[in-house]
Amino acid sequence: MPGWKLPGNAMLARLRRALARFRGYGHGGGDFNALRRSTAAAAVVLAMSAATAAAAPPRILAFGDSLTAGYGLPVDQAFPVRLEARLKADGIDVEIINGGVSGDTTAGGLSRLDWALADKPDYVLLELGANDMLRGIDPKVTEGNLDKILARLTADHTKVMLFGMRAAANWGDDYRQEFEAIYPALAAKYKVPLYPFFLDGVALDPTLAQPDGLHPNERGIAILVDRIAPFVERVLADAAPPG
Repeated sequence: MPGWKLPGNAMLARLRRALARFRGYGHGGGDFNALRRSTAAAAVVLAMSAATAAAAPPRILAFGDSLTAGYGLPVDQAFPVRLEARLKADGIDVEIINGGVSGDTTAGGLSRLDWALADKPDYVLLELGANDMLRGIDPKVTEGNLDKILARLTADHTKVMLFGMRAAANWGDDYRQEFEAIYPALAAKYKVPLYPFFLDGVALDPTLAQPDGLHPNERGIAILVDRIAPFVERVLADAAPPG
């Protein structure tokens, strides 16, 4: 049920006390009135809990590799932090969790997925595959891992935004075509929105990269956020209930 969550410990304690009074009350009006007061108090706490849950901002898990984690950057300059700040500046209250792990492949992401979902996100920004490509992993393996991740997320009714990746030219046209076809195929299969290339506008520009030539610097992250924020905002708007 949207906006509903189990009552907290304090409220459960009040409910237990109310039930205890109910079990022990006799025919006296005082006991009955005490029961009514306890039950009413418990109902108020339940209503407040439900209202708090309904008002909670969407929780988004940015689930990826070093591009998400913020490799080589100050913590407050990582992509998830900057994206959250941009969305809030645009009037959209969200909480974005940095679930990036540097060096992660799609196999690594799959192995830690259950742990990452312990935060109970409403949305997942799925950005994985770059390290598979850099290692020359068979695209069929990458696709299989991403397929399992998406199957798990959609089975849990977690909304997904999929971010694509491109292959380096040195792997050849056959590898590139097979690898880059993974993302649109899976987006179509699971009917999830696709942002075709996570590094769009930044890749291959040395002025926007760290000295390794791979990871965006702070200017690069700013451009990524400028390009990706409207995509995320559209998805959030489309998923918002009417009214």
